[in-house]
Amino acid sequence: MNILSIQSHVAYGHAGNSSAIFPLQRMGLEVWPVHTVMFSNHTGHGAWRGPVIAADTVRDVITGIEERGVLPNCNAVLSGYMGSADIGDVILEAVDKVKTANPEAIYCCDPVIGDYGRGVFVREGIPEFFRDNVITHADILTPNQFELELLTGQAVTDLDSALSAAHALRETGAEIILVTSLERENTDPTKIEMMAVSREGAWLVETPKLVFPIPLNGSGDATTALFLAHYLKHRNVRSALEHIAGAIYALFETTWRAESRELMLIAAQDFLVSPPKTFTAVSVSDIR
Repeated sequence: MNILSIQSHVAYGHAGNSSAIFPLQRMGLEVWPVHTVMFSNHTGHGAWRGPVIAADTVRDVITGIEERGVLPNCNAVLSGYMGSADIGDVILEAVDKVKTANPEAIYCCDPVIGDYGRGVFVREGIPEFFRDNVITHADILTPNQFELELLTGQAVTDLDSALSAAHALRETGAEIILVTSLERENTDPTKIEMMAVSREGAWLVETPKLVFPIPLNGSGDATTALFLAHYLKHRNVRSALEHIAGAIYALFETTWRAESRELMLIAAQDFLVSPPKTFTAVSVSDIR
C-alpha cells in the first residue's frame, strides 16, 4: 500500500512527517512524503531555523509524483500541520487528484490546530480553513479534545458531549472520527482515553496517563499514522483503536523512561507493530 503524506518535517526529533513516515514504514506501507516546512527542530523548543515551503513548490512536487503515473496506486492521502491556507488548498487538490485516479483511496486528516494549555498555535485563518474546507473532504479525522471542541463549537466534558461532538463532525462527511485524547469529568485522573466513532459504533479505550515535564510534540502525528496504517490493512475501527492504544502507550513509556524531550520512535519501533500491552476498547453502548 502507498501513502501520500503531506506534512511538515523536522531534521532533529520527530514531528510531522518525521513522526509519521517511520511508523507507516514499520507497519509495512510505502510512503511518498511531501514536506510543507523544513525546520531544524519542532517549534516546541521555542527556537528553530529553516524555511516554510511555498505552496507552489509543494504543488510542483505533487505534480511530479502525478507525472510518474502512480496516483492510481495511492491508497490514502495523509495530512497534518498546515503552515498556511495556501498549503491547505494544495492538499485538497492532491486529494481530488488521488481520488480521481483511485476512487477507493481515502483521505486521513489530523486537523492540527492547538491543545489545552497551549491554545491555538497555528496561523490566523487556519482553524477556519479546517472547519470550512478541509473537514468536509476527509474520510478520517483525528482531532484531540481541544480541536474537537473548536471544530464543532461544542464543549466536551462528558461521554454524551464527546459523542455529540464526534457525530457532529461525522455529519460533515467524515466516515471515522478518532479523538486522540479525551479527559472527561469525574473519571480517573491517572488515566487518559481515546475514542473512535464510525457508522458501525463508538468505542473508548483507556490507558495509564504518563506525565511529562514538557508536552511531547509529534505524538499526534504518530498516532494518526499508526491508526491509518492499521485501518488500511484490516478495515476494522475498533481493532485500529486498540492497536494505537498499545503502541502509543509503549512509545510514551519508552520515551518517559529515557527522560527524553523527543519521541523515542526508533527505540520503540518493534512496539509500534506489536504492542507489548493490550488495551481493550469498550463499546460506548455498554457504558452509557
